Amino acid sequence: MKIKHILAHLLMWSLVVLSQPAQGLAQQNSDASRTNLQQPPTERDGQHDFDFEVGTWKSHLSRLLHPLTGSTTWAEYEGTSVVRKVWNGRAYLVEFEVDGPAGHIEGLSLRLYNPQSHQWSLNYANNNGGTPWQPTIGEFKNGRGEFFDEEPFNGRAILVRFVISDITPDSCRFEQSFSDDGGKTWEVNWITTDTRVNDKSDKAY
Repeated sequence: MKIKHILAHLLMWSLVVLSQPAQGLAQQNSDASRTNLQQPPTERDGQHDFDFEVGTWKSHLSRLLHPLTGSTTWAEYEGTSVVRKVWNGRAYLVEFEVDGPAGHIEGLSLRLYNPQSHQWSLNYANNNGGTPWQPTIGEFKNGRGEFFDEEPFNGRAILVRFVISDITPDSCRFEQSFSDDGGKTWEVNWITTDTRVNDKSDKAY
């Protein structure tokens, strides 16, 4: 009888000892899960979002001549874009010049990065006005940039959307749209497709 009691006692202690590591592991996993949940997501650093654009590009522009009027008259232009990095990549300067039957367009865009908000402001001016327009502000997600602002147009406040898409090492697309109904619908009025001029010096960034 004593032997049976001793064996039962040993079996009980064996079960207790074996259960302790499993309980400890479960506790560690629980602690790790809580730690992961408490850590804030890491903000994406977009400082190099426009590195792809540095260089010289052949630009084809399609421009809707009379936006938000129901017009479907477009004008075509051909020219170049030259993009330079400034402030060690925290800003980019774009010089845009095209010609077509509807006239001559020269534009200058300064792209500025805000490291606190992780967003870009795109500041554009043309040779007619000489002063920058209201900047569009936004960011890149999954290789696509979207930038927005609100500005007056023909006496009304409208929304402006600027999209950069279809980015490859040697091509990209820029599209501007207006909305006069609070963003419910958008009318595209500016489409530029750029093709890189293959010069080795352009890619030296």
